[in-house]
Amino acid sequence: MKYDFETIIDRRGKDALAIDALGGGWAPGAPKEGFDAIPMWVADMNFATVPTITEAIIERAKHPLFGYYSTRDEYYDAIIDWQKRRNGAEGLLPEHIGYENGVLGGLMSALGTFCSRGESVLVHSPTYMGFTGSLKNAGYNIVASPLVRDENGVWRMDLADMEEKIVNNRIHAAIFCSPHNPTGRVWERWEIEKAMELYKKHDVYVVSDEIWSDIILFGGKHIPTQSVSEDAKQRTVALYAPSKTFNLAGLIGSYHIIYNKRLHDRVKKEASLCHYNSMNVLSMHALIGAYKEEGHEWVDELNSVLSANVEYACDYINGHFAGVSAAKPQGTYMVFMDCGEWLAEHGKTLDELLKMGHDVGVAWQDGRQHGGSTHIRLNLALPLSRVKEAFRRMDKYVFNGADT
Repeated sequence: MKYDFETIIDRRGKDALAIDALGGGWAPGAPKEGFDAIPMWVADMNFATVPTITEAIIERAKHPLFGYYSTRDEYYDAIIDWQKRRNGAEGLLPEHIGYENGVLGGLMSALGTFCSRGESVLVHSPTYMGFTGSLKNAGYNIVASPLVRDENGVWRMDLADMEEKIVNNRIHAAIFCSPHNPTGRVWERWEIEKAMELYKKHDVYVVSDEIWSDIILFGGKHIPTQSVSEDAKQRTVALYAPSKTFNLAGLIGSYHIIYNKRLHDRVKKEASLCHYNSMNVLSMHALIGAYKEEGHEWVDELNSVLSANVEYACDYINGHFAGVSAAKPQGTYMVFMDCGEWLAEHGKTLDELLKMGHDVGVAWQDGRQHGGSTHIRLNLALPLSRVKEAFRRMDKYVFNGADT
């Protein structure tokens, strides 16, 4: 490979929430003496980003002035080229693109134009905790339509349940997560078409969170929600960011794509009301650096590495941990594993299981934060050697050593 996804990078003392926050607040517990921490909870990566990003930031930082600035044409050109090459977007223009401090901020700006506080918003469950937290804080009523696993273990939307809840709750706003977080489902075109037909039928406007759209595993393909029909294009606010793809969350910076001019103007106005939805100049240069040719190469290699990590992890879970199951994600680098049978067999609570992992340095995440009552969420964006070490510890000290 051209890029390095094998070196273990020491993140201690470098402002990394994944490591420096352990043992405090809502973070996983710190490991016991003799075990180092393997960060598998917060959704950032333990790989060095593509060099063109740091080169772009350093080059701009050589100039000693950081005053008010205007957005470069290269910023819009980079997004248009990236979306065309990776997602087949045609006809995308600068006026369709708008900056957002983050996907959750964009979500709230869009909902502010779709419906009033106190109204109901449809989500799929399990649900990314950022959605539920933001909706609750803003006073929206969350209506969840559960995803169900089919006979092959694949997570699917329940269209009948979705329609029933839309009608019964008079819903006119929905959040669509594509690829889905936390299950890692990459929706097929026909699935998105069916969902968008349902939203059209009941006049439901859609916020499509596509922040994971570049991280597609096993040679799969992301289908943008706006691409499935002209109506979907006009009723959808799509949210993207280089932050998840290139591990840039600490720099802040996302963007929306809205083709409907009236909707675009309203979302832009809503986003401006806080007087703090403006791009950092270094974030602008970071995106331009990310979306270069080297960025395409880096992401392709990243997806190959993550596919191997996911293959290893899911095979290990399903082959070695009796009573634990995991559907293999098709996108993202998170695995949502169900420990329900194991907990019942061993007479353990999820809290006890989580602590057993934390004690030996497996810093995994409580799945209840995403609506999984017996689930644990695992981040696999680490060098494969660290993934293997984490599973060795889970095997020896947790799932197969629980009663010793």
